[in-house]
Amino acid sequence: MNDVRAGRLKVFLGAAPGVGKTYRMLDEGRRRAARGADVAVGFAECHGRPHTEAMLDGLEAIPQVSCSYRGGRFQEMDLAAVLARRPQVVIVDEFAHSNVPGDGRNPKRWQDIEILLDAGIDVITALNIQHLESLSDVVDKITGVPQHETVPDEVVRRAAQIELIDMDPEGLRRRMAHGNIYAPEKIDAALAHYFRPGNLAALRQLALLWVADRVDEALQEYRSQHGIGGVWETRERVAVALTGGPEGDTLIRRAARIADRSAGGDLLAVHVARSDGLAAGVSHASLARQRRLVEDLGGSYHSVVGDDVAMTLVEFARAENATQLVLGTSRRGRLARFLTGPGTGETVTALSGDIDVHRVTHERAGRGTLLPSRRRTLSTARLIAGPVAGLVLPVLLTVVLTQLRGTLNLTSEALLFLLAVVGVACIGGVASAVIASVTASLLLNYWFIPPLGQFALDDPNALLALAVFAVVAAVVAAVVDRSLRLSRRSARATAEAETMSSLAGSIVRGEATIPALLERTRETFGMESADLVDQPPDAAGVTAVPAGPGAYLALRGRTLSSSERRVLAAFAAHVGSAVERSRLAEAAAEVEPVKAADRMRTALLRAVGHDLRTPLAAGWAAVTSLRSRDVEFPAEDRDELLATADESMAKLNRLLENLLDLSRLEAGALKLDLRPTSLEEVLPMALADIDGVDVADMENIPEVLADPPLLERVIANLAGNADRHTPPGKKVLVTASALAGRVELRVVDRGPGLPVDGRDRLFEPFQRLGDHDNTTGLGLGLALARGLTEAMNGVLTPEDTPGGGLTMVVSLPLAAQIVDGEPTEQSVGGA
Repeated sequence: MNDVRAGRLKVFLGAAPGVGKTYRMLDEGRRRAARGADVAVGFAECHGRPHTEAMLDGLEAIPQVSCSYRGGRFQEMDLAAVLARRPQVVIVDEFAHSNVPGDGRNPKRWQDIEILLDAGIDVITALNIQHLESLSDVVDKITGVPQHETVPDEVVRRAAQIELIDMDPEGLRRRMAHGNIYAPEKIDAALAHYFRPGNLAALRQLALLWVADRVDEALQEYRSQHGIGGVWETRERVAVALTGGPEGDTLIRRAARIADRSAGGDLLAVHVARSDGLAAGVSHASLARQRRLVEDLGGSYHSVVGDDVAMTLVEFARAENATQLVLGTSRRGRLARFLTGPGTGETVTALSGDIDVHRVTHERAGRGTLLPSRRRTLSTARLIAGPVAGLVLPVLLTVVLTQLRGTLNLTSEALLFLLAVVGVACIGGVASAVIASVTASLLLNYWFIPPLGQFALDDPNALLALAVFAVVAAVVAAVVDRSLRLSRRSARATAEAETMSSLAGSIVRGEATIPALLERTRETFGMESADLVDQPPDAAGVTAVPAGPGAYLALRGRTLSSSERRVLAAFAAHVGSAVERSRLAEAAAEVEPVKAADRMRTALLRAVGHDLRTPLAAGWAAVTSLRSRDVEFPAEDRDELLATADESMAKLNRLLENLLDLSRLEAGALKLDLRPTSLEEVLPMALADIDGVDVADMENIPEVLADPPLLERVIANLAGNADRHTPPGKKVLVTASALAGRVELRVVDRGPGLPVDGRDRLFEPFQRLGDHDNTTGLGLGLALARGLTEAMNGVLTPEDTPGGGLTMVVSLPLAAQIVDGEPTEQSVGGA
């Protein structure tokens, strides 16, 4: 058993090269060494910057290992030496760096760093924002520079410390202009390309927002661990309560404007899915539309469960550290508010504490609710008000009727007392109705049934009146109670269906990953945590339900009611389905390579059987004819047969070379000799067998880093493919240009072009998009050209030719940009 404490990782994160990450990283190492820590440098990339190199003075540097790859020598961190030296703290630069293949090295340096952390060694490293996996495509769109070296976000998020190294764009450009980042010959190109002010400002914003999210996660984790329920106003987080009513759009837009007043403000929409007030009688179509509106405005939608709407809203706001809560004003009229007491808005305001509550007016305010009553069962207030009304209301009615004595007859007076009893039954239920009926009967008997002023209970009329009052009161109360129970049951079923509908909508929108479902479950039921476990935990405060074979959904927090457990079981079924889908996806992923290999083998057999047969048959026929002793061929015929055999063997040789090269590429066994190469030297040999090619002037095009024979093969394949698609009378154009540390070679044809939906299959082997002549090859030319180009650190992409046709663009790094393994503009790095 390994009891070694895991090491702590500190990451210096920058928006762009040159902000000073390596300098700050080394400074951190020097300060720790000065405090007595055992610090060593495993790898530091100073890029020839004197101020950064000076920071290495006084720090022990563990010798690096020299590696040979593709004809060059590269320096890599010696992981074994660092583990053997075992310092307390090791400095390892370039977190996203790709290691040179060979000798059992990990593909990525961040994997080396994880091994060091597992060994108990603290690591200090540096990283640029463009190397985060989640942002690499965004940076590509902003800068036009693809990122080939990335680190999974989760790896960086696990760091104990992330320190942002920030610098405004103009300051960074001045540092670049003064020669403090790149060599003088690279400055102009860098300032005009990657280091444009707009690029730097966008990268800086990406870095600030990513770090802000990481800080927010850490804050939420700290508050949860320490049981902090109060709101910390570190950033504006605006929660808006939605009922599904027509006022929702107004509330959402108002809340969004409040959130936008502060940079980095968050918008959270919450709907309480239960039988009380805001949860009953909602319009699912309106909620779905409002959810889309929230997401369009950059907010997030949340559905939570709670019988007490006001308390649930406040608890949600505190759990999410919301600083402001937006509610709509009541849609009930004054009379409804007087009879049923304070509404959700008043209660939320009273409970909110340090959360600001905004009561937003809307066109439905005070016009009557479109939803059922806020109270669906007898509340404490009604349980108290019912008996009081049973005593007071008949007395008040008696006072009024005595003033009107002589105006009404006994029948009318008895009906008014009966109406009062019915009203009390509606307010307080059976017990209150009985109290009211007894009180009304006695008062009616004493004040209105002769003889007046005395109780005549022996009178059959008095006894009949009392019996009728009791029966009517009981029947009305029973009907009211049954109506309330059915209404509550219907509303609860509706709320449960609504909750499941929200979950189903999340799955349809692609949120069906297991972590997302667990978080949705935790949030919906207002629990502290939700986990997927193998065995139901035997601990207090934990509710566990089955979620499939050998899996349980465990929630830690409050005790759930039976109806909530029923909904939780449905959630667990969805989680179990997600687990099963994940297992099936893993199994499918394992099968896919086998299927791909089978498809490749089938395509190869078909292609070989068809495309190798023609040259083989022609060559065989020519050789057989020459060997025949029955026919004496003239010299011209013999020469023609020999030429046919030679041409056939040459075609076979090219096809087999393409097959072998493609197999070597896929196996990673192709050896390259990368060296400075002039296009002027390669093009004549590549285009020797192709007629009708115009070559632009290449005299001023700088040398590229490439393998000359392989580059010749790439150009020959591209030019041959372009020649086949170029109409008679037109020529293929080959031109080149240098830009931002790379050379772009273009092979232009004037053929029919290629539809956009066909470009994904353009580079697949054993197919010929747009070819009408199926005797011209195996369909390996473009697949092989792309593979060879990428092997030489290049990029091959198709473009539309203006005026019609297709242009193939080969982008290769300048030879002058690669010196002792220093990264090119194509993969920008550095501190």
